[in-house]
Amino acid sequence: MKKLFITLLLVVSSMTIQAQEKLTWHTNIDEAIAVSKTENKPLFLFFTGSDWCGWCIRLQNEVFKTPEFIAWAKENVVLVELDFPRRTPQSDALKIQNSQLQQFFAIRGYPSVRIAKAGAPVDGKTSFELLGETGYVAGGPTVWLDGANKMVAKFVPYTEEEQKTAKKATKKKKATKKKA
Repeated sequence: MKKLFITLLLVVSSMTIQAQEKLTWHTNIDEAIAVSKTENKPLFLFFTGSDWCGWCIRLQNEVFKTPEFIAWAKENVVLVELDFPRRTPQSDALKIQNSQLQQFFAIRGYPSVRIAKAGAPVDGKTSFELLGETGYVAGGPTVWLDGANKMVAKFVPYTEEEQKTAKKATKKKKATKKKA
């Protein structure tokens, strides 16, 4: 009986610790693209109205904050939050970036999730290959992740050259920040 209690205690505490783990949600698309290429993972673009959209908040609570999603996201994607708040202040640069991505991906409502691969720049602008799209799906993390896995399965890994270029660009940016 004592062994069973200790085992249950360990399982519950490990689940609690895992649920408390934080995910890295990028807000700068250029940085997220560099991470995507370096880690060889697709982009997970979450278009949200964080301080007013009830369905966005529901999706976060029912799926994105669960241990299942946290483990899946760390393994499979680079998370990008593209927020359109009504009360939370944002920089003009962030508003412009999010608006441009909203137009590019033809976002018509919230929450919207796009899983994409960053392509080669065309005329100085990043192109994207859309792997799939979704929004709120009832049924919790298992049902939601089933759909997301089908999208991620379409991801074709970046070439070694794309990965090397992204690593060099990341190192260069870090060196520039240190000098400033």
